[in-house]
Amino acid sequence: MKNFLAIDIGGTFVKYGVVSENAVVTRLNKVKTPETLQSLLDLIKDLSQSLSTISGIAVSCPGAVSDDGIIYGSSAVPYIHGPNMKQLIGETTGLHVYLENDANCAGYAEIWDGNGKGKNDVLVMVIGTGIGGAIFKNGSLHKGANLHGGEFGYMLLNHNISNSDDVWSRLASTKALVKKVAALKQIDSNTLSGEQVFELAESGDVEVTQIVEDFFHLLAVGIYNLQYIYDPEVILIGGGISQRADLIEKINQKLDLIIGKIDLAKIKPSIATCKFAQHANLLGAVYGYLKSNEIKMQRR
Repeated sequence: MKNFLAIDIGGTFVKYGVVSENAVVTRLNKVKTPETLQSLLDLIKDLSQSLSTISGIAVSCPGAVSDDGIIYGSSAVPYIHGPNMKQLIGETTGLHVYLENDANCAGYAEIWDGNGKGKNDVLVMVIGTGIGGAIFKNGSLHKGANLHGGEFGYMLLNHNISNSDDVWSRLASTKALVKKVAALKQIDSNTLSGEQVFELAESGDVEVTQIVEDFFHLLAVGIYNLQYIYDPEVILIGGGISQRADLIEKINQKLDLIIGKIDLAKIKPSIATCKFAQHANLLGAVYGYLKSNEIKMQRR
């Protein structure tokens, strides 16, 4: 049984664990994200040396990750953008390295052993500070010509475009929901959480309830568009909000209202929540590692 060191680089923490080739996660831990590239490389080297039985390293990270190991774009960890991270980690540890975008890793986890297992055409969307995700065609990840496949949050829902606030991420993400309620209550959005917003709505606050209803409507509109763009078997929803027991029911209600008003297109998206939460990126990074090795073997 092969085991792999899985690492998820985030803006606040670096999470890590050992993941086996049959999707079992052990030795979970996290440390504060290092402030420099060299400190990050030293951390990964120390972790790899403390685990003598690992066969390779699988890394989940923000940004547009190229196959050769360069991470384009920007993130809360600026020093990972520019250098060839795959090469640097490999040279530092002496181990084979796989590197992939965090949302794509979350999607891979669902394809491997989650609610996308056994399906060919799947969309995975992660709702949080923005809306991102992953696209799978015939079980394979589609990254796109510019490494932006799955960046659903840049979709425009408003034809009267005034600025970047008209993109889906800034209309229907959890962050957008919190900002709207904070503006209504005239408080700092940093003092308000998504959970508190839903508590206000459930307590009978009429204005907040309307904002929440609009939030679910905007989510449903985007999901309806994705269904007709790609026509997947299922659209899986992840992120903190996916833990809400009523999420799928609420979105389905809004989808029914939309479909009831459109007589040209009646296919209702099949939606479900992701199976994995906090361990998704670690699992998915290792599945990507395994898939990458499979492809290399097939090309020989």
